Amino acid sequence: MNWKKVAIAAGVGALAGYVVKEQVANKQGVTPEKALKIAKEAFKKQGPISGSWIYMKPEELNKNGINYDVYRGGISKNQDGETSQYEFFIDSETGTIIDVTEQTA
Repeated sequence: MNWKKVAIAAGVGALAGYVVKEQVANKQGVTPEKALKIAKEAFKKQGPISGSWIYMKPEELNKNGINYDVYRGGISKNQDGETSQYEFFIDSETGTIIDVTEQTA
């Protein structure tokens, strides 16, 4: 067996494996932890936050006739001695904040 052919075959196999691995990694989108970090950074621009949470399992959201796979989470903020709570939805593929609503008691 010719070593050149073996080396070329091994190189092609390794390259194909790398390309497939990268494609799978890119398709997974945003982790719940990364989604929460994105939301916290956006809310911190308007003042300090006092708490946060996120569901780890994506769910489906229909917004304006478009279906999204989203992570749902929440942020608590203390402003002028009052606590405000917000619920947010972040696209699990792109990390884009789709919707934010203030929760009332």
